[in-house]
Amino acid sequence: MKLKPLALFVTHDGKSSRASITCQYKCGNACSHEVPNTSGGEYFGDIVRSAMSRRGLLKSGAVAVLAVGAGGALVACSDDSGSGSAGGSTTAAAGGGEAPAGTAFTAVAPNTEDAVVVPEGYEQAVVIRWGDPVLPGAPAFDFANQTPQAQEMQFGFNNDFAGLLPVEGQPNTYLLVVNHEYTTEPFMFTGYDPANPTVEQFQTAIAAHGLSVVQVKGEAGTGRLTPEFGPNNRRITANTQFLVTGPAAGSNLLKTTADPTGTRVTGTLNNCSGGVTPWGTVLSGEENFNQYFANADQVTDPTVAARLKRYGIEGGASERKWERFDPRFDLVQEPNEANRFGYVVEVNPWDPASTPIKHTAMGRFKHEAATIYVTDDGTVVAYSGDDERFDYMYKFVSARKMMPGNGQSSMRHNLTILDAGTLYVAKLTGDEPDQIDGSGKLPSAGRFAGKGQWIPLLRTGEDGKAESLVDGMSAEEVAVFTRLAGDKVGATKMDRPEDFEPNPKTGKVYVALTNNTKRGEEGKPAADEPNPRNNNKNGQVLEIEDEHAGTGFTWNLLLVCGDPAAADTYFGGFDKTQVSPISCPDNLAFDPHGNLWISTDGNALKSNDGLFSVVLDGDRRGETKQFLTVPKGGETCGPIIGESRVMVCVQHPGELDGASADKPASHWPDGGTSQPRPSVVAAWKSGGGRVGV
Repeated sequence: MKLKPLALFVTHDGKSSRASITCQYKCGNACSHEVPNTSGGEYFGDIVRSAMSRRGLLKSGAVAVLAVGAGGALVACSDDSGSGSAGGSTTAAAGGGEAPAGTAFTAVAPNTEDAVVVPEGYEQAVVIRWGDPVLPGAPAFDFANQTPQAQEMQFGFNNDFAGLLPVEGQPNTYLLVVNHEYTTEPFMFTGYDPANPTVEQFQTAIAAHGLSVVQVKGEAGTGRLTPEFGPNNRRITANTQFLVTGPAAGSNLLKTTADPTGTRVTGTLNNCSGGVTPWGTVLSGEENFNQYFANADQVTDPTVAARLKRYGIEGGASERKWERFDPRFDLVQEPNEANRFGYVVEVNPWDPASTPIKHTAMGRFKHEAATIYVTDDGTVVAYSGDDERFDYMYKFVSARKMMPGNGQSSMRHNLTILDAGTLYVAKLTGDEPDQIDGSGKLPSAGRFAGKGQWIPLLRTGEDGKAESLVDGMSAEEVAVFTRLAGDKVGATKMDRPEDFEPNPKTGKVYVALTNNTKRGEEGKPAADEPNPRNNNKNGQVLEIEDEHAGTGFTWNLLLVCGDPAAADTYFGGFDKTQVSPISCPDNLAFDPHGNLWISTDGNALKSNDGLFSVVLDGDRRGETKQFLTVPKGGETCGPIIGESRVMVCVQHPGELDGASADKPASHWPDGGTSQPRPSVVAAWKSGGGRVGV
């Protein structure tokens, strides 16, 4: 079929469609505040280009290792029992001929429906919703009568990352592990007064954060999943105890009244995306934690105040007013509490009694996620982006090797892998920097491309002792104030680096750069080759050919997103008249065929957010097709792409300005006059069969 760009996508006069109330509760209105990174580090055009070592660079198709991320977990271990044969019908590709395997579906048109819309010949259904029971004894969800005790046993609010782990010995049975990023109280409670929340609303919101672990059972012949009470079902909340490991454990920077040892933290906050490790645990990134802390304007120590500001912590009362009920959210009373959030969290979903871990060796910033690549000698490489305008891309290379197997001894060992190794930050250079003028015009080579270097910041030894590799900062300071370390070494300022995903088939690494409308403003960094547009409303996707355990890489932009009819977009060189419009890439995943899938957040093209497939190789490289859209006001998160099903998390459905629980703008997923509920959704081919084949 031939996709025709809609007329409404031709102009670029809008910004992200995310509602202001979503910004208010999701990220603390980050876009309306001053950019936290005011460092005077080297800008792209000032970097001296040097020849980067390419020794050991992995070539496409030469990777014989396991790479697992949000989508890689399914590539590596999905069995999709009862999914039917591979003989399903195929759909002609946009440019004629057969679509590559995994992308043979009829693209969904942009829309503003209050529904999940899937391609012709596909079905979809909710797997689990906010308030559904997770633990035995949980009461049925009652929107009008919520309690903290019930929420602690029920599925949390605003699901983001999702991981699906097969249960050994039980065909078509999985553990579904889901993050609950944030709460939007005006959509949780009728009659909510933002100036005067109640203690019960506070406690319910605390319980609605964190993660859920729930067993799900597949249905033979379809992709439907049904929750059930399994022995590993668990709720982790903002009241759950976490163990701190790595160089900051026991530091004076982490000690509080409640935890004078600096080794135990109560809760996890704003858990955004994540990743599934090859050893069977789940990593979760603590992102916009800054918004939960109050009274930064009363902090008088100039060093502490500067550090808080660099992390976007400023002002008086917090939006949720949690400081009224718990002193840990008041920086005057507990100045170190904010230092205890912003880490990669690791959860062992196979042991509901285990204590989750916060890994300080991987640095502290607004972790969108953390995803794993394992080299052929067992070295673990963890990639993570700092989701802030003009912030940085990082990777952690382990000193320890992964131990294969799923026994207790290997799990104990592998749970320590992310505590010893080297933390790096990225610096990029372009091949044709003089041709970048901020318009998005392609350089003469016909693509945006260049080289890069990983700059070491922190090295943590096998004995737990750490060495700072940044002048003027101690090891503890680098671990806790990693953004300042990146500033000092002149890392490249990116356009909101969010999800990283290594491709299990090729070893190439992909990064979603969501947007940055501050790019090119007076006093802010101008466009550069990896971030080629000023006033960047639609974002781009970066492709990296990395040395993984080494320090060199090459890069190119796979996509420069937006309306394909606009001059400032690029789809890997593919014919732009044959692709779906895409805006604000957020989460990434891979299907079993090696195609990239992208979910979006804040579509600036006046359409609902969605999920897209992208061909990476061959003469259709860059072909982008929309597979589904989520309901109005919602965000597409946590994609999982398997043989027989596609899964997404639908976050904040119905969150539109002017709407609230008293005046709902959406009634998805239950219909009628019901309140909208964040939910996990599965989609599959009618009658069974392989997705996109």
